[in-house]
Amino acid sequence: MKHKRRFDYILLIVVLALVGIGVVMVYSTSAILAGDRFQDPYYFLKRQALYAGIGFVLMILTMFVPYGVLRRLAYPILIVSVLLLIGVLIPGIGHRAGGSMRWLKIQFFSFQPSEFAKLGLTIFLAYLLTKKEEKIRSFSFGFLPPVLLSGVIIALVALEPDFGAALFLTVMVFLLLFVSGARLIYVIGAFLLLAPVAWYFLMNAGYRYKRLMSFIRPWEDPTGTSFQIIQSFLSFGSGGLFGSGLGEGRQKLFFLPAPHTDFIFSIIGEELGLVGAMIVVLLFLILTLRGIQIGLSLEDRFGAYLALGITLMISLQAVINMAVVLGLLPTKGLTLPLISYGGTSLVVNLIGVGILLHLSTKMERR
Repeated sequence: MKHKRRFDYILLIVVLALVGIGVVMVYSTSAILAGDRFQDPYYFLKRQALYAGIGFVLMILTMFVPYGVLRRLAYPILIVSVLLLIGVLIPGIGHRAGGSMRWLKIQFFSFQPSEFAKLGLTIFLAYLLTKKEEKIRSFSFGFLPPVLLSGVIIALVALEPDFGAALFLTVMVFLLLFVSGARLIYVIGAFLLLAPVAWYFLMNAGYRYKRLMSFIRPWEDPTGTSFQIIQSFLSFGSGGLFGSGLGEGRQKLFFLPAPHTDFIFSIIGEELGLVGAMIVVLLFLILTLRGIQIGLSLEDRFGAYLALGITLMISLQAVINMAVVLGLLPTKGLTLPLISYGGTSLVVNLIGVGILLHLSTKMERR
């Protein structure tokens, strides 16, 4: 006899733990920076706690929304994603920071459309791959339409410019296509065709080329382009087995840039040591395995692709971020999901977790 499961409480506990670690580490890494910049050491903590609260409310609401609603809204969600990404490129609407137009800012509220686009693209791909399931091994009718439609989102993200997010979305799309049964030769061929485009973007932006060189030869320019990654190495190296103690890290004292965003995992390694860093890795591993289990246990293809896509959206970015701060990949500008400071990312990922938790109730066991 078949019966439905309850919510996956292990997944819920893991996500609560990751967000809790994130809030604590955001305060630990940003208090001195916030005090210097905003005269309020709690500035980033208060905002991260607020976003976490909003995210949890939306996560709980999403847990009780039938996922069939997302199937019906797949095209509207894609259209909204495209419009938001176009809006951010329009002067006067989009907000420029750090040389990129990545935010929509209204009064004191800022929103990053590319984060919403990740979830929106995941939902749309789950719908389209389900619709194209019988034709997925066909190049013209199964493989090409998802690639072209996804390419619109990816191109708009690249124009911000946000090359790291665009590359992340590209990898995510092709992995989902491969999981859905697309021919490997098509996936490999598409990557080979896109390689010259990636090379063009790399060579025509000096800072990207410098990032690549700092990855290949980090010790040639220790006070210049390699400064950030070398400070990250020093963070991990000084952490040892158990770390220097929560709040006792030194690299966040204006040595390591972006210690509360892109490089927060480095400070985790310094203050909590190898043990603390491995706990974070283990939590992401459990999240990944639970998400995959949910996806593989669903009979409905849309639900299965949606669960696998959301799991990939969170886990792949976590792997990339950790690899970057450890010097295994060039700097990409991707944060650590559920942990790094960033309101839009945190809220969107928690909405994704809410969808996953809802899907976990549809798993069937005998």
